[in-house]
Amino acid sequence: MKIVKSFAGTVLVALVAGCATLGNEKLKDHTQSTISQQITEGKTTKNQVIAALGQPSVVSFTDAGNEIWTYKHARAIPQAQNFIPLVGLVSSGADVKTKELVVMFNKHDVVSKYTMRETEEVVKSGIAH
Repeated sequence: MKIVKSFAGTVLVALVAGCATLGNEKLKDHTQSTISQQITEGKTTKNQVIAALGQPSVVSFTDAGNEIWTYKHARAIPQAQNFIPLVGLVSSGADVKTKELVVMFNKHDVVSKYTMRETEEVVKSGIAH
């Protein structure tokens, strides 16, 4: 009976926990193709980028004084073994999809360069990892 209660509790936690997301929600649905339709080097302004994507996650500057905006979005989907009693303690993991958009502006607040990358990786944790 204790095993059944433990399993039911684990299933409940799994249903509540689900996926985890972090970062700019507007970036989650974009791809390199859709970004290239919204951002044009030498034409798109800061205000247009803000209208499309909101505020950046990080703002930095080059030595020449150009501004660099970074947008990030990550989604972690727990692996099935996480929800198996005892197995999840020994070996757990998540499939993580990350998107990062970096936009550089010139001194006239116009996009001079941008790049977007998407990565997929598996993050492991637990005693056996």
